[in-house]
Amino acid sequence: MPKTTTGIFSNLNSEKNGTTAEEVVTRLHEMIQNGDLASGDRLPPERDLAKLLGVSRPTLRAGIRSLTTVGILQSKQGAGTFVAEAEESPTLDTSALRLLSALHGFTSDEMFEARLALEMSIAALAAERADSEQMVQLAEEVAGMYASLDRPEQYLVHDMQFHQTIAAASGNRILTALMNMVASILFEYRSKTVKRAIDLKDSAEQHHNIYKAIREHDPEAARQAMRRHLIETQKAQRLEVDEVTLANENARNGGRN
Repeated sequence: MPKTTTGIFSNLNSEKNGTTAEEVVTRLHEMIQNGDLASGDRLPPERDLAKLLGVSRPTLRAGIRSLTTVGILQSKQGAGTFVAEAEESPTLDTSALRLLSALHGFTSDEMFEARLALEMSIAALAAERADSEQMVQLAEEVAGMYASLDRPEQYLVHDMQFHQTIAAASGNRILTALMNMVASILFEYRSKTVKRAIDLKDSAEQHHNIYKAIREHDPEAARQAMRRHLIETQKAQRLEVDEVTLANENARNGGRN
């Protein structure tokens, strides 16, 4: 039975104010790496955990959502939030990739190329290996995307979970871990700009096409559908970045164009 403990949590806000969701992510990630939290452990309820960590509930919720999106935590309706089982969604520590990115100036184009190479192969394998439960999960995430077209941040969560389910369906834990490592960084980048998205209906249709190819067990169609989707995603994010940059410039100029 999963254990729940509160004594291992310490207040993030004991020495400073303004704790962010990123600090929540870092603390929980460190606790998992150090063995304070193990696979299958249940986190305390949201109200209690926010108090233990000394953060607001929205901040905690954002941190947990980030960890859930990259497969480190799992939310089970009616049961709570758990540390993911080790065999379910392997995720490599992103710190090394972040460090290399900072040192060598990896570009967003290079990150996208890495994701493209990984996810095209993953989609083809998923078309060969996905089971009925995974197909149901993919269908639910596609439905969730269509239902959240006017809520970009929620849409992005369904988007990420869709890709994670495809990775799991590939049956290759190494590819899954590599994809999660790259995609988690790109997810954080996109979460800063997705409010400016104007293409979500097109994006949802692209995801539906990927789902359809996997459902029909057509590896090449799945590969090409994934390729088209990721290329369009890159274009969309560039537009979002341009919009955010323009908005920031206008704010600095006091709203003057």
